[in-house]
Amino acid sequence: MTKLDKLKARILQKPNDFTFQELEPLLFGLGYEEKKTGKTAGSRKAYIHPLTKSIIRLHKPHPVPILKKYVILEVIEILTNQGYL
Repeated sequence: MTKLDKLKARILQKPNDFTFQELEPLLFGLGYEEKKTGKTAGSRKAYIHPLTKSIIRLHKPHPVPILKKYVILEVIEILTNQGYL
């Protein structure tokens, strides 16, 4: 089982401790690219898949890097609709 497969399985469990540091490699592994926003974007992040033009927008959590449950559910929904999960 690859690291990408493990991250897919983990996010589908909807854990309460899924971190931003786990989400980024998952998105990059699925082909998403980080959209560079302006220098005033702060913690806002956007990830775009170049083929499907699917966009995932989220707020990088701080100071604790754990994602909110609604963010995990939104990401799961988007990735499932795109056929990645």
